[in-house]
Amino acid sequence: MTTKAITFAALIGLAAGPVLAQTMVEDTDGSGGYSMEELAVAYPDLSAEGFAEIDIDGSGEVSADELTAAIEAGVIAE
Repeated sequence: MTTKAITFAALIGLAAGPVLAQTMVEDTDGSGGYSMEELAVAYPDLSAEGFAEIDIDGSGEVSADELTAAIEAGVIAE
């Protein structure tokens, strides 16, 4: 019985993870990063200044790591 309960709890946790992780942002052009236009779909209030703040390396695209860091720092609200 204990094994079933642990397995069930683990499955519930795994299922909820992606939903809680972050708002869905789609890399529509397949570049591997997120452009201002792609992020604006998920975060309509994102300004050009906010995008520049998130784009730490100044590449013109926000990587998944940069997006995660911005969310964790509270720069972007989930």
